[in-house]
Amino acid sequence: MTLPDTPASPAGADRTFQVDLRGLVDLLSHHLYSSPRVYLRELLQNAVDALTARHALEPAAPADAFGVRLYADGTVVRVEDDGVGLTEADVHTFLATIGRSSKRAERIAEQRGDFIGQFGIGLLSCFLVADEIHVLSRSARTPDASAVEWRGRGDGSYTVRVLPATARPRPGTTVTLTPRTDAGEWTRPAQVQALARHFGSLLRHPVTFDDGTGATSVNPEPAPWARTYPTPGARSRALAAYGEAVFGFKPLDTIELDLPAVGLKGIACVLPETVPAGRSHGHRVHVKGMLLSEQAEEILPEWAFFVRCVVDAESLRPTASRESLYEDDTLAAVRDALAERLRAWIARAAASDPDLLHRFLQAHHLAVKSLAVHDDEILRMLLPWLPFETTDGHTTLDEFARTHRTVLVTSSVEEFRQVAAIASAAGLGVVNGGYTYDRELVHRLPEIRSEVTVADLDPATLTAHLDPVDRETELAAAAYLARARDALAVFDCDVALRAFQPASAPALLVDSREARHERTRSQLAREQEGGLWGDILGALRQEAPRAQLILNQLNPLVRTAVTIDEPELARTSAEALYGQAALLSRRPLRPAESSLINRSFLDLLAHALRKDS
Repeated sequence: MTLPDTPASPAGADRTFQVDLRGLVDLLSHHLYSSPRVYLRELLQNAVDALTARHALEPAAPADAFGVRLYADGTVVRVEDDGVGLTEADVHTFLATIGRSSKRAERIAEQRGDFIGQFGIGLLSCFLVADEIHVLSRSARTPDASAVEWRGRGDGSYTVRVLPATARPRPGTTVTLTPRTDAGEWTRPAQVQALARHFGSLLRHPVTFDDGTGATSVNPEPAPWARTYPTPGARSRALAAYGEAVFGFKPLDTIELDLPAVGLKGIACVLPETVPAGRSHGHRVHVKGMLLSEQAEEILPEWAFFVRCVVDAESLRPTASRESLYEDDTLAAVRDALAERLRAWIARAAASDPDLLHRFLQAHHLAVKSLAVHDDEILRMLLPWLPFETTDGHTTLDEFARTHRTVLVTSSVEEFRQVAAIASAAGLGVVNGGYTYDRELVHRLPEIRSEVTVADLDPATLTAHLDPVDRETELAAAAYLARARDALAVFDCDVALRAFQPASAPALLVDSREARHERTRSQLAREQEGGLWGDILGALRQEAPRAQLILNQLNPLVRTAVTIDEPELARTSAEALYGQAALLSRRPLRPAESSLINRSFLDLLAHALRKDS
């Protein structure tokens, strides 16, 4: 707080920092707190901490003997508690000084594990919505203690008065705010009640709200996991209903969470639908009943994006803003323990509820795949049941392995698209390994099914299953194939004639991403020959693999094309067949390929029009 002007100090004398309260409040509002609404949470935190201290002072008192009462009528916001209260010395220590420590403050800090918030800095949040804070308190530590009044203003000034005990007949503290006109959004009665329920619905002390028409309970029931139910089914339904009310979706299942070592209880709600890639879902974290954060992503590992949690913990440390969790060993241990609870749930579903497991994997197979990559237990348990894209359609590896003892896996989605139809017709079992985790997981299938062999798909493996044409047919097509090779040499593409199913496919373009990269590198090396960059690329140069356009002799269009005698028309038809096969591969087209497709189409159209005219 800003101090009055002081006489000049001798050279070298110690000086005291001056604090601009308005600047500090501006700093809090823009950099510490996410919204002015936190003022009510800070008031509730201070009130609940005071109640905790009162119960420590009077342990024999019933749990509901002391409570918190909120009042808002549009002109004032008042929070009253039956807590331990403040003495005059406490007021000077905690309310009139920012950042100064004391022996008693240090002792309280050592006991801070029993409390939610901290004194002083939290109360400053009230200046986000009010220009004046009025505190009236009476300590419960001394039976005949006087009442103490503290009145702080936004300009940094304050007054402290000691009043007769009759000014506050019972021990406790009352904080009254006179809202600024621009803070109506956060201080209207309905909003104060909504904020109280939002932050304090799970508080263990009774909290009521009154807008002048009568008091209503903010937290009428304990947390759903703290209640008793007549049957396990009733408990499960109640937890699911709570999760639906909190998150707005009907959970596929609810997982009860209980970590006694850190006093954590709560539920994890399994999302019923796939989570879009890149979208993160935070979790609701309460500390000692007070809502800390609705977006606490750090409570679970990244792979657990198929659940949303609401938990209440005793031993997790909030950050200075009390809007997120402090990353420490305790949080890391909690994250690991909750991850183990999720693994156990998956194991139970796999062992005893196949229908639930099927619905779960339909929605969240990507999350399970990411987990299985690093978790051998989940791998052994679920890999056979995970869905993959295969030449037999979308199916599980268990079903696929029953038909195919040799499983081939592609390295990219485009490679799978190129070969899927032909490989299926040839009886080959191919899995699309181009998606995240899939290729790595398929290669681990023999660990679970020892009778299965897994290998990467080699273009030679596929072409070996295509039927060769007879010698006479190949000789008759030799001239056409030579012109086709010449036309496609610019793409480092060879041309061959085979017979394969389905007959509706005129051509197959066999080309891998690695082969294209190697050809690009070789081309750059040739263009840069003699320079430093060319020498570097030349050192890396390998024998550049060629793409292969395989024409299908069973296709009527190809049988007609190979009989073309006119050189330019033969060249154009070969380019058109290459372009069509490249399109079917669904890989990105190079500019030269796009130009070829357009040119060959126009040339064929012009030829057809000349023939008709």
